[in-house]
Amino acid sequence: MISGRCAACKYLRRSCPSNCIFSPYFPSNDPQRFACVHRIFGASNVGKMLQRLPPDRRAEAADSMHFEAKCRIEFPVYGCVGIISQLHQEIQNVETQLATTRAEIAFITSSNNTIQEAQLRDDQYYSSLNNNFMQPQHTNIIGQSDQMAFNNSSWML
Repeated sequence: MISGRCAACKYLRRSCPSNCIFSPYFPSNDPQRFACVHRIFGASNVGKMLQRLPPDRRAEAADSMHFEAKCRIEFPVYGCVGIISQLHQEIQNVETQLATTRAEIAFITSSNNTIQEAQLRDDQYYSSLNNNFMQPQHTNIIGQSDQMAFNNSSWML
């Protein structure tokens, strides 16, 4: 028991027993928490739900009931289901955007690879052309008639 009566017992205007099922989950310093849950689920139903659960799961159940009750008060038609649906829609939108981005990356990567391969082929082609044209051709500078005259000249010692 937390300092006197818990929020549930104060709200219900009753004394808070030492083994009160509500006191660990609806402390007296947060009366709106129980008021919200009571308004949607009713004190009797909340007590029954908490009693049916193992003690280690009760805090989580109380938090869940508070969230659901708060959502139902704020959004009477859909409650937390509306929020869940909205979050699912956002997840689907983000997944679609992610798939589109991945496809764009794949396309750009394949385009870059194709461009690089084409550039490599072009470089190899032009390199082979340059090698064929730039290699010195072994041509005979002296014509045949000049060579014969050279061989028959009197320059020989």
